[in-house]
Amino acid sequence: MNKNMNHIFYIMGKSSSGKDSVYKRLLSDLNLIPVVTYTTRPMRENECNGREYHFVDKKCFDEMCRNGEVIEKRIYNTVYGEWIYFTSGNCINLENGNYIGIGTLESYVRIRDYFGGDTVIPIYIEVDDGIRLIRAVERERLEAFPKYKELCRRFIADSDDFAEENLLFAGIVKRFCNNTEIKSCIDEIENYINKKADA
Repeated sequence: MNKNMNHIFYIMGKSSSGKDSVYKRLLSDLNLIPVVTYTTRPMRENECNGREYHFVDKKCFDEMCRNGEVIEKRIYNTVYGEWIYFTSGNCINLENGNYIGIGTLESYVRIRDYFGGDTVIPIYIEVDDGIRLIRAVERERLEAFPKYKELCRRFIADSDDFAEENLLFAGIVKRFCNNTEIKSCIDEIENYINKKADA
């Protein structure tokens, strides 16, 4: 994957669509550099600062905004307070190679507009809502302190955030289905990335 134009492959999907699992496998299988975004939300069990996110406080976020270091931000008024997720241009240098990121539809659009549509390639993962809900509850039950209210808020919000008209407006046409066996979904995405990177 060493071509003249490097890309940012950007994974999106509703909550519990398998984004994190796909992201980790692609990082393991392909020569991609992770886009590590920032958040002010508390770190979950088994997360590591600088791996899943850069975990910062509100003061750090405000300072980075003042310095013009924030490309896009998302602010969620959760049942546990305000959580901010954001991307900084500091952590992306396309001369180093192809990157892989993960985020929302809105963050994809802002990063695409910042770097250009030929550079940022969307990877949208689709899963049946009933399957997603079961997966979400099963995952949350593994937490030391399950946050079921937040799970429900996120699940409902996804219906608006990833509405079909929003996907089409953002130019998302290609979909990768993860209803059953994740390996086939990952294989399809890897083939797609390799073709795009070699084009």
